[in-house]
Order: sequence, then C-alpha cells, then structure tokens
Amino acid sequence: MRGSLQSYRKVSLESEIAVASPHRIIQMMFSGALERLAQARFAIERNDIENKGIFIGKAIGLINGLNNSLNMDEGGDIPVNLSRLYDFMLIKLSEANINNDVNAIDDVSEILRTIKEGWDAIPTDEHHMSSADSAN
Repeated sequence: MRGSLQSYRKVSLESEIAVASPHRIIQMMFSGALERLAQARFAIERNDIENKGIFIGKAIGLINGLNNSLNMDEGGDIPVNLSRLYDFMLIKLSEANINNDVNAIDDVSEILRTIKEGWDAIPTDEHHMSSADSAN
C-alpha cells in the first residue's frame, strides 16, 4: 500500500511539473524544501539518523536547485544576495546534519519561508516577464 501511494505521488508530481510555469516550479521547490526540513526536524527529534540524513540531503538538493536557477545577469544585487543566503543555508544544514541541530533547521526554514513569501507575492501577470518585456 505504501509503495502504491509513493508511486501515485511521484506520478502526480511529475504531471504537475510537466505543465507548470517556471514560476510555479520555483514555488514547488520552496514547498518541497520546507517539507523536507520539517521531516528532517522530526527525524532528529525521534533520533532517526538515517531519515534525517535523507531529508536533509533532499532539502540541500532543492536549495541547490533554487540557487542554480538564479539569473545573475538580471535583478542587480538581488540574485547575488539570494545566492549568499542559499550558501548560508547550505552551511547551516551541514551543521544541522553533523550536530543533529533542530535550531539550525528552524533557522533555515525561517529564511526559506521569508523568501518564499516574497516569491509568492509576485503578481500573476508578472510571472512570465523578462527584462525585454519590462522595457516595452
């Protein structure tokens, strides 16, 4: 039963990604990272070291994906500052993994939530804008 549910979730996620806008994919990455951090925190609290490592690893992968999606040629200091924040979060997650530190996970979760709130606040009509669009 559990395997069937996981297969369904995977197919559902793949289907959503196939039709999602780039903006929506970033939202999904934020949500996925926050969910994995919550799971990692719970694993630490239960002394489940194996799953802690798995969930922190998945969160790191998603944060790396967010960092790699930044367009460093547009947006002035914003992408540079975001990249620095992502790098900071990756260091904190490495520390959390080594030290079983839920406070470090909470710190990263708070930063991610704040960035996600800003991303979610972008008006729908600006989701597909490029710098060429805004110049017209």
